[in-house]
Amino acid sequence: MTSHRTQTKRVAESLASAAVAAAAMTVCLSPPAAAVDFYAGKQINYIASGGVGGGYDLLARATARHLAKHIPGNPAVIVQNMASGSLLAPNYMFSTAPTDGTAIALVQRTILLATLTNATGVRFDIAKFNWLGSLNSDTGVTLAWHTAKHKTAKDLFEKEMIVGSVGAGADNEATPKLYNSLLGTKFRVITGYSGTPQMGLAMEREEIQGIGDWAWSSIKAVRPDWLRDHKVTLLMQGALKRNPELGDLPSALDFIRNDADRQVLELYFTQKTAARPVIAPPGVPADRVAILRKAFAALAYDKAFLDEIDKSRLEFEFVPGEDIDQIVALISATPATVGARLSKAFGAAD
Repeated sequence: MTSHRTQTKRVAESLASAAVAAAAMTVCLSPPAAAVDFYAGKQINYIASGGVGGGYDLLARATARHLAKHIPGNPAVIVQNMASGSLLAPNYMFSTAPTDGTAIALVQRTILLATLTNATGVRFDIAKFNWLGSLNSDTGVTLAWHTAKHKTAKDLFEKEMIVGSVGAGADNEATPKLYNSLLGTKFRVITGYSGTPQMGLAMEREEIQGIGDWAWSSIKAVRPDWLRDHKVTLLMQGALKRNPELGDLPSALDFIRNDADRQVLELYFTQKTAARPVIAPPGVPADRVAILRKAFAALAYDKAFLDEIDKSRLEFEFVPGEDIDQIVALISATPATVGARLSKAFGAAD
């Protein structure tokens, strides 16, 4: 009988190779005739779950500038930010947002595991969202400001490191807590920041020493000067697979202490395959979901959009909605024992 851990790895490994083919197939499909004229004269409110100037915000605005031309009727696409915690946007999308296809959201990937981790304030069911796709897969990076005493991954286990967070459920809080519990690191999380740009300022002022988990793609896009000028020290990477751009930077999985904890950490890293997920609320008509999925998939072949992505130093590697459905199904089928271990790890003291 196939174990859940084996299923987790198989799903994650198969999605990358299937994504391009699925996206191409989606682009070729014609939208249902009944939905073709719906978006004419309409406005789509596109929520970015993150502060202005952060990685989520920049990617949402880039996609918004090109999305309408791939939607019949060419509706206006307006980006709105919801920065007060990573659960605000999905809670709104689940219970309050219009269900006619005029509301979409680029949400924090941690919503995928929020129920398993018993995150405070969850008022949604991931299995009921319409997953339109993911704009990228990503690798989380632990980094320290250059004046901090933390110079290698080993220092994370020997010296307390003060890191910033936007709130419960976000990667920058969830990951260091999980590392403390499963690996034995010594992070102390200070919450209350509105986004990674504000945490960046806090590092420059030496109010905090670093960030426990910041997407590698966002670091390159938002703070390339930090990398160029060696203002930060990269300490550890976190994903199911090593990122070749990060060379021999240690992986969090290198420090796992037993198979049971490895199973929990691998489950957690599965969500990074859907690093920038876009959702529509439950109840959106299927024909409009199909139009929106096709529009996002079409961006992967849109030269003007891809040129903008390159110039902005953003990263875009589309994962189709159908593939996110597989991840959601896998998470929903997580054995109670694994879910309990994950929840316990997040509940550990900082």
